[in-house]
Formats: sequence, structure tokens, C-alpha cells
Amino acid sequence: MGKAKRPRQVKLLIGMLAKDKLLFDVVEEFFIKLFGKIDYRSPVLPFAHTDYYKKEMGTPLERRFVSFSKLIHPERLPKIKIATNSLEKRLSKKDPTKRKINIDPGYISDSKLVLATTKNYFHRIYLNKGIYAEVTLTWKKGGFQPFDWTYPDYKTEEYIDILNSIRSAYMKEWN
Repeated sequence: MGKAKRPRQVKLLIGMLAKDKLLFDVVEEFFIKLFGKIDYRSPVLPFAHTDYYKKEMGTPLERRFVSFSKLIHPERLPKIKIATNSLEKRLSKKDPTKRKINIDPGYISDSKLVLATTKNYFHRIYLNKGIYAEVTLTWKKGGFQPFDWTYPDYKTEEYIDILNSIRSAYMKEWN
């Protein structure tokens, strides 16, 4: 019989999507207060992988990823997702039906990238407080690999290179 034990800490990752890239700085400041120093900030990337957000957020959209020096326990992910949803609402005060920014928290471990979501589906596991976890990428053969359900942007070489780089930094901290 296996023995239950606490999992290792993981690397917090925040993916942001917005039309106004100045919002990235606002969000980063908020999360620095909660999680400490940012140890990785991606370049601002064009987002043209889907029209899913077009009606709500407009176009063109841009993406940025940040990760943090301080590792977290994976069970914190639901509270972090609730905080990101709350921040999205506050930043969209003038028109709550239209988000100004999409903030997706997740984490990187040695074996996977996990993203938090409020949407249930067959490949998502319920965590707590209305939040589900999705294993979006798996670490295999020296790099992250997508699944059939992985979002189109997370399947791109550009994103995978960024996420591989963040994992590499995590592994140095971990060992």
C-alpha cells in the first residue's frame, strides 16, 4: 500500500492575455505583493490562435507569461484562481461583461504543466471552491508535449520553448 505524503512544491506560472499590454504591469505588481519576485517574464507575444476571446475582449490580443522565484504548494491553486478571477473583475469595472484581461494561473512541476479553470470537462479534475485542474502539457523525451485537448497556443513551439525554460529553472531550484 502506498503512503500518502505531501507533494513537492511547484513553480507558479501566470499567463496573461490582453488587448492593452499595460495591464500586464498592473497584474504583475498585484502578484509580486502576493508571491514575491518574478524570476521569468516572457516577451509580449501576439495571440492569434483562436477567436474565442474576440467578442469579449476585442483584438488584437497579446500574451505574456510570468513565473515566480518562490515555490508554492500545489493545493494553493484554487485560491490563486479565485484571486485571478477577482482581479479580472476589478480591472473590468466599467463593463463587467467584457474582460480587459484574462489571467490564467497554473504551475509547472517536474512532469507537467497544470492550469486552473472554472470549466469542468472529462479531462479536468475538481480541486475545490469551483476550481478544476487540467494537465495541459506533459514532460516527455526532454520537453513538454501537448495532449489532444491542449489549447492551440500551448501547442506552439514558441510557448513550449518558454515553458521548457521555466521548467529548467524550476529543476535547478528543486535539486
